[in-house]
Amino acid sequence: MPQRNTFKHALAAGQAQIGLWCTLASPYAAELVAGSGFDWLLLDTEHTPADVPLVLQQLQAVGAEPLGRSHAVVRAAWNDPVLIKRLLDIGAQTLLLRSQLQAMEDGGTFVMAIPENPFRCPPGPYERAAMVAHYFKQHKPRSKLLLLDAKDSFSKQALFQQGWKALYGDMIEWVGQKDDGQVMRVDAARLEVETAFGTRHKAAVLNVIPPQKAGFIAERAGVTDASGWVPVKAESFESRQASGIYALGDATIAAPMPKSGFAANTQGKVAAAAIAADLLGLPAPTASYANTCYSLIGPGYGISVAGVYRAEGGKLVEPAGSGGVSPLDGNADYRAAEARYGEAWYAAISADIWGR
Repeated sequence: MPQRNTFKHALAAGQAQIGLWCTLASPYAAELVAGSGFDWLLLDTEHTPADVPLVLQQLQAVGAEPLGRSHAVVRAAWNDPVLIKRLLDIGAQTLLLRSQLQAMEDGGTFVMAIPENPFRCPPGPYERAAMVAHYFKQHKPRSKLLLLDAKDSFSKQALFQQGWKALYGDMIEWVGQKDDGQVMRVDAARLEVETAFGTRHKAAVLNVIPPQKAGFIAERAGVTDASGWVPVKAESFESRQASGIYALGDATIAAPMPKSGFAANTQGKVAAAAIAADLLGLPAPTASYANTCYSLIGPGYGISVAGVYRAEGGKLVEPAGSGGVSPLDGNADYRAAEARYGEAWYAAISADIWGR
């Protein structure tokens, strides 16, 4: 007999559900956080090396947790019906977004609500829009995307909008804050949102990305401030609130560094070096950081941004002339090369973090 999907029943009843993303691709990590009291845990396979057998191990770890309070949600790597059926076969009850898109009638509108800064992975919503548009172009060509944004600018904006236009025509409409793009109210049951000026938008599929803050573990550890994020020392990423605790990546206040996986990777290495130096009674090493982010707008169409950062006067700064973004006048060969570089970049950082 199929198990009751407690997560979907709770959402249908209007109950707030608090969860955590699990991106370590580890059943041990899944088991650990499954007992932490979250309503749901998202097992990511799009930006991790997790394959179907490893997802099975994670599902088993979450299901075996004695308290049994966390519901596993699986983020499939791509819109592949065979992959989705395999995930369902191993026991995944909830697949993010994908099934809604597949069930949507051609001609419907996909509405995405995008929050103010800061949030995790600055280009993430716009990459997702491109993936949805790619699916629509192939399978539901009369459908549209409406992106309602609480900001008036976003990462790699000109490049994204150029790519959207080139690959998807007028399928994607982006509305910034000044043009009434800020969503103030969500009616999940009616698939409807209301903006600051009172405009209501009805969706066939509604994707709301909520305002964000650091994870519960950071709040519980007492290292967040009133903003909900973790202030850190630029030289080591040691917490400014509690000595001896180090925070990395998304949780931190580290502007101008973005909340990205590559940034977190370099932060981790600097923090580890600072901890080792402290244990050995040596001076802390000079802190230098980097970020590289590739985005795919479609198959064979990539764009990128890169940045270099250093600690200076207790703050993170970008040295003059460092970093940059893809040129707007890049031709098709250039975009194809960036797509290949993006795949190689992902393979390299995956090997660096997980060893494979």
